[in-house]
Amino acid sequence: MTASPTERQIAARPFIRLWLYGVATLLVLMVVVGGATRLTDSGLSITEWQPLLGAIPPLNDEAWHQAFAKYREIPEYQVINAGMTLEQFKYIYWWEWVHRFLGRFIGVAFFLPFLGFAISRSIEPGLTGRLLSLFVFGGAQGALGWYMVKSGLVDRVDVSQYRLAAHLSLAVAIFAASLWIAWGIGRPRRILSWRRPMSLAAVFLVALVFVQIAVGGFVAGLDAGMGYNTWPLMDGALIPAGLDAMSPSWRNLFENALTVQFIHRGIAYLLLAAALATLIVLRRSGADQWRSAALLLVAILVQMALGIWTLLAQVPVPLGLAHQAGALLVLAAALWHLDRTVSVPSPDRDRR
Repeated sequence: MTASPTERQIAARPFIRLWLYGVATLLVLMVVVGGATRLTDSGLSITEWQPLLGAIPPLNDEAWHQAFAKYREIPEYQVINAGMTLEQFKYIYWWEWVHRFLGRFIGVAFFLPFLGFAISRSIEPGLTGRLLSLFVFGGAQGALGWYMVKSGLVDRVDVSQYRLAAHLSLAVAIFAASLWIAWGIGRPRRILSWRRPMSLAAVFLVALVFVQIAVGGFVAGLDAGMGYNTWPLMDGALIPAGLDAMSPSWRNLFENALTVQFIHRGIAYLLLAAALATLIVLRRSGADQWRSAALLLVAILVQMALGIWTLLAQVPVPLGLAHQAGALLVLAAALWHLDRTVSVPSPDRDRR
């Protein structure tokens, strides 16, 4: 049986929630800057991983030339950017440096407040493990980011789309967990009942949004959004030829830019239909959760419109970043709807 929270722990709840909201906001910024490094082809500009010393950028002309010399040794420079000037290199370097700096900053922004809450015994029973798991996964995210960069330093001119999608997916999972934990602090316990169809529907919507974001990682990794820039037709057809051009067939799901973009579009249509059906059922049944379902539907419609605009414009950086941020807002809306669906009163827990 879980011990009851102390008065100090109850009083600390709003501050812990605010702290987690701040972390989630930083994660959104991190994902957006990560998208910028991809769209500006900046991700391979720093060819070393130095968790501590790497926080210091080149501070003089000699240091800049040393960093540039290391970049000139990798295939991306030799095949794609041969002849790049030092000033051009600085542009891509700063994008990647800011991305890595944000990762370090998020680690500090998480750990120091956590340490303060822990020392003051302001974290209530059952919450410490969940918060520590966020920190552990955050560290794993940094390692996964370097694992992704390594894939583009020797035999490729870009990073592996598999590793990029994994890196993005883990960041999104940490973002989602931060919100979920924050919303659950001091709230009635949440119960997922497999006998309640609306609970299952809400879980399905969250899972579908997450899969869509992961597929978006493959779209980014393959630069799939740079081609087939028409809508609603793709390559002149609703179902374009060439979806199964690679052998074995499974490779098309992850390596064929046409197929990956087609799947990304298809999931968007499925997500829209599922959200609309959920809203209709909840509205007709008079359930209070129709409001969160409506919010999710609006978020999906806005994100789809933004995605189509981004595609037709051939992925300019501002639109690409807005679309990436929009994906996290859709996920937040789906999580909020799930939270509204599975939250039930619990008489044996303090609700303050």
